Amino acid sequence: MRDEVIRKRLLIDGDGAGDDRRINLLVKSFIKWCNSGSQEEGYSQYQRMLSTLSQCEFSMGKTLLVYDMNLREMENYEKIYKEIECSIAGAHEKIAECKKQILQAKRIRKNRQEYDALAKVIQHHPDRHETLKELEALGKELEHLSHIKESVEDKLELRRKQFHVLLSTIHELQQTLENDDKLSEVDEAQESTMEADPKP
Repeated sequence: MRDEVIRKRLLIDGDGAGDDRRINLLVKSFIKWCNSGSQEEGYSQYQRMLSTLSQCEFSMGKTLLVYDMNLREMENYEKIYKEIECSIAGAHEKIAECKKQILQAKRIRKNRQEYDALAKVIQHHPDRHETLKELEALGKELEHLSHIKESVEDKLELRRKQFHVLLSTIHELQQTLENDDKLSEVDEAQESTMEADPKP
């Protein structure tokens, strides 16, 4: 039952400051003041009305102050909300920038790993100065071998010519020997013919 009464008072009173009850008391005091018979009773009712009005004005002033405070709080909250939004936007930008930096760092790390791998491969090979020395030595050796090859080819050509001359000489000698053999056979045939024929 008591809860019901409190609930009804809260519903009637609005925000619970007692304004509706004070207005009702003020109306009742005004009616009593109008119907007062003596001056003293009218004066006391008048004082009550003034007191009630003061309470109403005080309550209204308090409500206005609370209203102004609420407005300022709302403005402050809006300002804080905008600052938070700006902070969130800034945080998003920083996150995006950090992501770019992370990607760049990953790319740099990958490049460094590739450079290290290439450096390890390069370390297994001689340096440029030694390579140039080796190339120069190989060039000199190749030039020397080329001279040797030319000399050998010249000697081979000379031997080929000499062999050709030798073969030609052998061939001529063979022909000469064959001719000599033929002449010898002819001479022997003539001699045998002369021996077979008697002299007159």
